[in-house]
Amino acid sequence: MNYLKIVLFTVFLSLLSCQNNPKDNSKNIQEAFHSALEAYYQKSLKLYPLSATYQGDYRYNNQLPNYLTPEFKDRENSFYTFYKEEMNRFNDESLSEEDVLSKKVLLWECETNLKRLTFEQELTPINQMWTLQLTMGQLAGGTSAQPFKTVKDYENWLERVDAYLEWMRSAEDRMREGIQKGVVLPKSLIKKVVPQLQSLTNTNIEEHLFYSPVKKFPDTFSEKDKKQLTEKYTHMVSQKIIPAYRQLAAFMDNEYMKNGRGSSGIGAFDFGSRYYDYSIQLYTTTRMTADEIHQLGLNEVARISKEMEAVKKQVGYEGDLKSFFNHVRGLEKLIPFTDPQQVVDNFNAIHKKMKSRVDALFELQPKTKFEVRRTEAFREASASAEYSPGSLDGTRPGIFYVPIPDVTQYNVFSDEDLFLHEAIPGHHFQISLQQENTALPSFRKSLWYSSYGEGWALYCESLGKELGLYDDPYQYFGMLSAEMHRAIRLVVDTGIHTQGWSREKAIQYSLDNEAESEASIISEIERYMANPGQALSYKIGQLKILELRKKATETLGDGFDIKEFHAKVLESGCIPLQLLENKINSWIATKK
Repeated sequence: MNYLKIVLFTVFLSLLSCQNNPKDNSKNIQEAFHSALEAYYQKSLKLYPLSATYQGDYRYNNQLPNYLTPEFKDRENSFYTFYKEEMNRFNDESLSEEDVLSKKVLLWECETNLKRLTFEQELTPINQMWTLQLTMGQLAGGTSAQPFKTVKDYENWLERVDAYLEWMRSAEDRMREGIQKGVVLPKSLIKKVVPQLQSLTNTNIEEHLFYSPVKKFPDTFSEKDKKQLTEKYTHMVSQKIIPAYRQLAAFMDNEYMKNGRGSSGIGAFDFGSRYYDYSIQLYTTTRMTADEIHQLGLNEVARISKEMEAVKKQVGYEGDLKSFFNHVRGLEKLIPFTDPQQVVDNFNAIHKKMKSRVDALFELQPKTKFEVRRTEAFREASASAEYSPGSLDGTRPGIFYVPIPDVTQYNVFSDEDLFLHEAIPGHHFQISLQQENTALPSFRKSLWYSSYGEGWALYCESLGKELGLYDDPYQYFGMLSAEMHRAIRLVVDTGIHTQGWSREKAIQYSLDNEAESEASIISEIERYMANPGQALSYKIGQLKILELRKKATETLGDGFDIKEFHAKVLESGCIPLQLLENKINSWIATKK
């Protein structure tokens, strides 16, 4: 009997005993509920072994299921259908308040994933920003979540790479199927993927990304182990990885490129409207419509523009706002660096500057360590700054990755804001606290809802002055620019995917309304094209948290404590926005 069956049989016995022992009814039901939650979590780790690796659970480090196959989709469908039914067997009245929240969160997970499975996402398995070939490249470098500490670790990676090669072959098959069905990437995105793939056809084996772990052998390895693993990794790179990347790059650069589409948005497909509605629900956890979000974006762009005008006046610039953007983009004092390490050092200096003020706003702080690193070269050209969570056991730190493709063009005007968002108190605080929270059931420690997580990070950008930052007007303008950037996303994402906007129109709208460089804006617009709806989550989540803070402040008056508010927002981890609103309203009512 496998683990899942054992747990579910235990759940059944517990429920049966409830009928025979009314006195212990509540306790037994809660135990059965917790067993069901843990069974869901354990089964999900086996279903998604890469997720397990990132969480620091290394039992499945040699595995990588081919999620592009019908068989895998069937497994997912059975999994989420089963647990949706399982959750609905438990009455809310028999559960604690926190257990009811867990039930609602798990039901949200099941229902959203079942809806996802109605779309043929596997027909576009590769893009320049989000997909498996980029994840595997990160892991291959030997410094990410995949461990390379023992001989078994090295053997596990070889097995996982073999499974990845099967995925690569399937990806080509699925894209050919997509060509037949008219479901393909825009040409502009294909042009970004091809160089990424070609960069891994380098025949200098010792400089190849997938050879990297060989150059990092632990001192404890014997000479025999080193020799055998070197031979295996050399064979893996030369005979498997390079030919596979060469084949996939050639396919995408020729056959797939010829069939790439000229349109930019998901609306080009028959299912486009339904898919975008699903994406709004997935990424904002709301029932908002595309038209409502588009108008909200226009309103926010207008509001933030007025604040930008005030900063422009403060620094004595006399031109119009659009020319001020160009002024900021090219201002020599804001482009001071000559070495990429100086960029990393600057972020560490920002951290040091604000450290003493963090305690005044946050009683709840994580134990997980934190680092700033430069983004790996193979993906740097198309990457945005990002946060990579630490492991659940705290042995791997949270990492703030910064792309520096050309340090001579790196502009620092938004660095303070960026640190607050990606690092502290943004993603690093929120994600680490969630992972460290022993009161949460296992499955909730690694959950991610973009509207909550990105909304929290964008909210944290507004805390700069309270944290002793933004004393330079250009850094404050950087904060406004970042907020404007997220407001623009509401306009251009809905414009691209529901209103027929072209890539070029979206780029021009962004250039007209923000100070980001043209190269950065192009990368961003193509990001939205690759993943419809994700860009909406930031502003929607931020506005909800700001709304809840304002309500708590006005209702509680002198009884409002910012540290307690932040703790209440963070203590339950990532949850859909409606559930967060319910939680904060309940707290306000209790305090009042």
